[in-house]
Amino acid sequence: MVPLSEVVTLDRKGVHPSEVSPETPYIGLEHIERGGRILPHPQVGDIDLKSSKFYFFPEHILYGKLRPNLGKISRPDFAGICSTDILPLRPHAELDRGYLAHYLSQPEMIRYATSRTTGVNLPRLSPSSLAKFPIPLPPLGEQRRIAAILDQADAIRVKRRKQIEKSDLLLRSIFISMFSDSRNPLVSAGSLFHSFRNGISPSKTGHVKFKVLTLSAITRGYFEGSAVKLGLFENPPVQDKTVNVSDFLICRGNGNKSLVGAGAFPTCSLDDTVFPDTMIAGDVDDRQVDRIFLDVAWKQRMVRDQIESLARTTNGTYKINQKTLASVRISLPMMEQQQSFSRAARKIYLSRESMVAALDRDDELFASLQSRAFRGEL
Repeated sequence: MVPLSEVVTLDRKGVHPSEVSPETPYIGLEHIERGGRILPHPQVGDIDLKSSKFYFFPEHILYGKLRPNLGKISRPDFAGICSTDILPLRPHAELDRGYLAHYLSQPEMIRYATSRTTGVNLPRLSPSSLAKFPIPLPPLGEQRRIAAILDQADAIRVKRRKQIEKSDLLLRSIFISMFSDSRNPLVSAGSLFHSFRNGISPSKTGHVKFKVLTLSAITRGYFEGSAVKLGLFENPPVQDKTVNVSDFLICRGNGNKSLVGAGAFPTCSLDDTVFPDTMIAGDVDDRQVDRIFLDVAWKQRMVRDQIESLARTTNGTYKINQKTLASVRISLPMMEQQQSFSRAARKIYLSRESMVAALDRDDELFASLQSRAFRGEL
């Protein structure tokens, strides 16, 4: 075991956005998913960046130091600049980049990092604390063997996610073919729900442990039940804060504007899991709208454009509230037409749910494999 500082350099070379080419890629925390996938991101010339950023290159690992519990750790294959809430880590010759990325991404190290943050509302891990992290250092050949095994296992998860994305595209294609030329009445989203309610956040002084959904549970276009963390609460959360299969869960705040308002139906009720205050739960009125129809309609460009235009930014986070959601207009065909779409889409929808359940199992097995790898059990 050695301190991270002995085998990694934290490259914090600052640069002002005006000093780089407008075509330079920019990565913010909102462009990195838990697990490392880099989402579509802008170039410097596309957005108004004012403060200094960090350079990064393909040999770096990008480590999100703000809210490290989110596990935003990625291996870019291109050069660019990134938010200063992301630390570019450059492994030395004796440390394999893939091995380092998997080591830092394993659940045990995510919890370790989270326990060493400072700040209540915006918990951050300091570079000096990260530099002290212990890391096992087997021979380079063994590191590469471990990284290769974990990369192969992760590739299964990536393939599964791509299959789910394809099913979503097929659902949207069917939706467009059935409703693109229709002249249905526009109704407010508020009329499709009995009520809205905000979630609940853990407390630093709490003592009751409870599972809490993370935003990635609903922002990928489907519900991912394994996207949870443990939180502490003053008292056991009340029933209406737990995950209920009858609710439509909606993201009410995110640094990525395209994810604000993203929603998904839970595939089952989870009495031991609450949804956080970064989500809104809508109690759907089944007399007004079919659930499969709503799930797909909510992702259509017309709805997305309204939500993004209504979102307001505070400290770099785009937010919506219950009133905003209620005002969103949706093209609503007769219930008979909604149910006709639902019947056409049901087979794809059920197949997607099966793939999502399989992905949850993949995630659990991968986390177990990571843990075993760094205990020397592979």
